[in-house]
Amino acid sequence: MVAKSNLNCDVLVAGGGIAGLLCALSAARHGAKVILCQDRPVLGGNASSEMRMNILGAEALGKRGKELQVEPREGGILEEIRLDTSVQNPQRSATMFDAILYDKCRTQPNLTLMLNTTITGVEMKDGRITKAIAERQSTEDIFYIAAKVFVDCTGDGRLASEAGASFRMGRESKEEFNESLGPDKSDDKHMGSSILFHATEHDRPMPFTPPTWSRKFTEEDLKLRPHAQGLSDLGEYHFCALDFGYWWIEWGGEVDTIKEGEKVRDELLAILFGVWDHIKNGGEHDADNWALDWFGFLPGKRESRRFVGQYMLTQSDVLNSREFGDAIAYGGWSIDDHPSGGIDATDEMPGQLTAVPHLYNIPLRCCVSADVPNLMFAGRNISVSHVAFGSTRVMGTCGVIGQGVGTAAACAVKHHIEPNIISSNTKLMEEIQQQLLRDDAYLVGIHNKDPEDIARKARITASSEQTQGKAANIISGQTRAVFGKRGAPPDRSNPGTHRWMSSPQAGPPAWIELRWEHSHTLSEIQLIFDTGMHRMLTMTQLDGFVRKMIWGKPQPETVRDYQIEGMVNGQWQGLVDVKGNYQRRCVHKLDNPISIKAIRVSVTATNGLDHTRILEIRIY
Repeated sequence: MVAKSNLNCDVLVAGGGIAGLLCALSAARHGAKVILCQDRPVLGGNASSEMRMNILGAEALGKRGKELQVEPREGGILEEIRLDTSVQNPQRSATMFDAILYDKCRTQPNLTLMLNTTITGVEMKDGRITKAIAERQSTEDIFYIAAKVFVDCTGDGRLASEAGASFRMGRESKEEFNESLGPDKSDDKHMGSSILFHATEHDRPMPFTPPTWSRKFTEEDLKLRPHAQGLSDLGEYHFCALDFGYWWIEWGGEVDTIKEGEKVRDELLAILFGVWDHIKNGGEHDADNWALDWFGFLPGKRESRRFVGQYMLTQSDVLNSREFGDAIAYGGWSIDDHPSGGIDATDEMPGQLTAVPHLYNIPLRCCVSADVPNLMFAGRNISVSHVAFGSTRVMGTCGVIGQGVGTAAACAVKHHIEPNIISSNTKLMEEIQQQLLRDDAYLVGIHNKDPEDIARKARITASSEQTQGKAANIISGQTRAVFGKRGAPPDRSNPGTHRWMSSPQAGPPAWIELRWEHSHTLSEIQLIFDTGMHRMLTMTQLDGFVRKMIWGKPQPETVRDYQIEGMVNGQWQGLVDVKGNYQRRCVHKLDNPISIKAIRVSVTATNGLDHTRILEIRIY
C-alpha cells in the first residue's frame, strides 16, 4: 500500500546533479532547512558513476589559466569537493566519487537527502507553489513537501514545468537576440545526448562481436570524429582516448529528448557498439588488446527545457562580459554548440567552439521564474538563449550557479520575502554577493566590503614577503588573480596576485600578523590558501587529463601545517593548531570568544612549495 506523508522545509531543491547538490548545501549552510530530492540512487548527475563526465568550466580545459595571472577554476563548495576528491580518491573510482558527494549531504546539518525520489507534481495557490509532490517507488511512498522557496535543478525542469512556468526548447533565430551564432530561422532542434564508455588495455588480443542491433560505421562516417588512440590533430577538444570514450557519440537533437528518452538511449547504445565494432574490426586503430569494461545505460543529456526568467542571458552578454548588479555566479567555457544531428551529421564537426574572451558574470534574474514568484532554477535549465547556453551548460558553471542560487534562496527565507524581488533590492544583493565572497566564490569585479571583517582595519606585517606577494594583499578584497590574458575584463580585473607570499630564502616558519590599535572580540578566523587554481582539477577517467593535473595528493601550493595565536593581555596565546591541511578555505570558530589586539598565523610546512602563500585572512 502506498503511504502518504507531509513534509515541511524552507527550501526544496529538486535534482541532485552538481547544480542541485551545491544549491542544497549552500542553502543549508546558511541556515535554511533544506530537502534535496534526487530521482537517481546517486548524486552528481552527469558527473556521477552512472554517466562519468568530467566537471569542466571556466578553466577551458586548462587553457585559460596562468599561474599568478589567471586563476579561473571555480571556487567555493565545488573547489572543496574537488580537493577532497583528489586526496580521498587517488584511484579515481567513479563510485568513490558518488560516496564523497553522498557524505557531503549526509553530514550536513539542516539538509535532508531523499534519493530515488522524483518530483511528479505541485500544488499551487495564488500563483505560488505551496507543495511539491514527490514519489519514491522503491518504498511505495508519496510525499507532499511544503516549502517557502522551490528550486528546480532537475535539468529537464520537471518541477518548474509542473508549476506552469514558461520555458523554451530549440534554437532562437539570429534575429531574435541579434546573435550571429544562431540559425537563420528558429527551430525545435537542440544538442543531443551522449553515452560514454571505458575500455582497458590487456596483455593479449581481445576480440569483439557486436550485438545484431548495433549500427555500422565506416571510416568515412567518422572522418571528423577522431577515434584512434591518442590526441587528434584537430586539437585537444577533440581528444580521442579509448580509456574514456567519446563525447561525440551523440544523438537525439532532432527528437524530444524528454518524451523520446527511451528511444534516445536505445539509439545511443546501438551507436556505441557500432563505433566500438568499427574501432575493433573496421581497420587499424591500435585497439587489438583493448576491451570494453563499462558503458553507461543512462544518457548524459545536454539540452531540453530552458525556463524563462526575469532576464535571458544572450550571446552578447557572454562575449562582452556584461556587468550585472545582481551577479551570483560566473562562467568562462567557450560557446560550445553541437550539430543537432549528432553522429549522423557526418559532414559537420561534432562541436564548434567560439572562444569567450573574458570571464563573465551570470545574474540572479536568469535563475528566478518570470511567472512563479517563489520558483528558482539552477543548472542547465536557467534562462539563457540557445547560443549562450553553449557556454553556461557545463557542470563547473552549473555548480557555481547552484551555490549562488542556494545562497539567494537562504536569504529569501531569512528575510521572509519571495525570490522574485531580490534582484531589485540593492541591499539584499550586496548581502548575497558578500556572503558568496566570504564563502570563497568568485564574482567578476566584486570585492570584499564586509563591514564585520575586522581584518580590513588591521595593520599587517610579516616575517618576509616577495615583491609580487606583499603581506597587505591578504585584505585586497579578492582571492584570486584574474588580470592576465582571458581573465576578467581589464576594467574589472583588479591587477595583482592578491596573496601574501613569504620569501623562499627565509624558510619556515613564516608568519603574518594582524594588529589593531584597540582590542576586539574575536569569534571566527577564516583563511584562504592557494590551491593552484590556474590548473585543471577534476575527477576524470581520462588519463590524458590527469597528466595536466596534480591528482591523488594535496596541491603543492597549499599550506599544510599552521598555528594561530592571539595577543591576549599582552601575551601570545595559542588558539588553533592544524596539521595536514589540504583545503583552500579553512574556518576556525572559537568555542569562547576572546578579546585580542593581534593575531599571528605561523606556517611551518606547505604541501610542497618552497614558500608560504595566503590569499586572504578574515577576522570576525
